[in-house]
Amino acid sequence: MNRTIRNSLLVAAGFTAATAAILYTMGQPLICKCGYVKLWHGVVFSSENSQHLSDWYTPSHIIHGILFFGLFTLLFRKASIPVRLALSLVVECAWEILENTDMIINRYREATISLDYFGDSVINSSADILAMVVGFFLAARLPVWASVALIVIFEATTTWLIRDGLTLNILMLVWPVEAVKVWQAG
Repeated sequence: MNRTIRNSLLVAAGFTAATAAILYTMGQPLICKCGYVKLWHGVVFSSENSQHLSDWYTPSHIIHGILFFGLFTLLFRKASIPVRLALSLVVECAWEILENTDMIINRYREATISLDYFGDSVINSSADILAMVVGFFLAARLPVWASVALIVIFEATTTWLIRDGLTLNILMLVWPVEAVKVWQAG
């Protein structure tokens, strides 16, 4: 394993562990209150959503990584991959912490279709951070057109299958549209 990859993995592990510790001290459960961990949980309208390793929102975290790679490459062209990854991790980990505050949890519950949302489990947030890292490294390896195609495919797929995705999630969190909420409720 080359030094850049090793350093990047160490940085990611450190940020993930620190975020997990913060979330746990904030009162988020380590795992699903159901008592077990699944690799995939595909039921959006469920108390187990955002509690297991992956779910329909995992693609949005991969998109975060692609977008952060692009942003930090534009802003800091000469910065090394581990530095750009560290910047991406700062943003992603800050979001995972903010997302699990009462303010954001209550905002999701009042403005979106996530009526039964009580925050993420620590294991889900940790897996979301690692999904961002996967997206970051995909973007580092793929041509720009392929990264854009992945974003479009992920957004189109989640919008079609669950009536949600990164774009709709941001819209409904920042500026809720009643017609979108009704459509999402199906």
